[in-house]
Amino acid sequence: MTATTTAPAPAASTRTLLTAGAVAAPLWTAVNLAQVLTREGFDIIRHPLSQLSTGSLGWLQVADFLVVGALVIAGSYGLRRATAGRWLPRLLLVNGIGMISAGIFRMDAGDGFPVGTPAGPPTTMSWHAVLHMASGSIAFIALAAACFVLGRRFSRAGARGSAVASFVAGAAVIAGNGWAMSGGHGGSLTLAVGVTGAMLWVSAVAYRLRRHPLV
Repeated sequence: MTATTTAPAPAASTRTLLTAGAVAAPLWTAVNLAQVLTREGFDIIRHPLSQLSTGSLGWLQVADFLVVGALVIAGSYGLRRATAGRWLPRLLLVNGIGMISAGIFRMDAGDGFPVGTPAGPPTTMSWHAVLHMASGSIAFIALAAACFVLGRRFSRAGARGSAVASFVAGAAVIAGNGWAMSGGHGGSLTLAVGVTGAMLWVSAVAYRLRRHPLV
């Protein structure tokens, strides 16, 4: 008969960092949902979440990007301490930096939002909107890749359900972004659902790691 050993729980400082990562996606979801339901003229079918950064209340979404990005970065350092792998924390670090950058460089107003903006996309794109798009793309790619890395780690550990959830989350980011970039109907909604779902999954993993190490 062989004795079994249980890996010790992470140190308090590591748990604090992981808690930051666990809080990131729920905060992102709550702030976005509140704005989607209350901002006059906003239509999630036509307008990407980033467009909430425009208008007199745009500072709310800017703060959302900055705060959540910082929480993701903190969570990446927690994951660095709590896991043996290198790529997962690195990818989430890039994801957090991308979110902060997307908050600093705002998207242009367009397609009737904020109220009073002409219908249709802007005829020209400002330099800060270009940087916003680039930042967002980097953040999305890093998030999807992080989910795939998680899927591989869970698969190796024999956690089939968690592995499938990770791969689906990563694929949802790619599919949602691809449909949005192609100009497909409701692309802003598919992008929001894909990215938010993946973020919620990563936050759930960070919460789990506060007590149970990832093999």
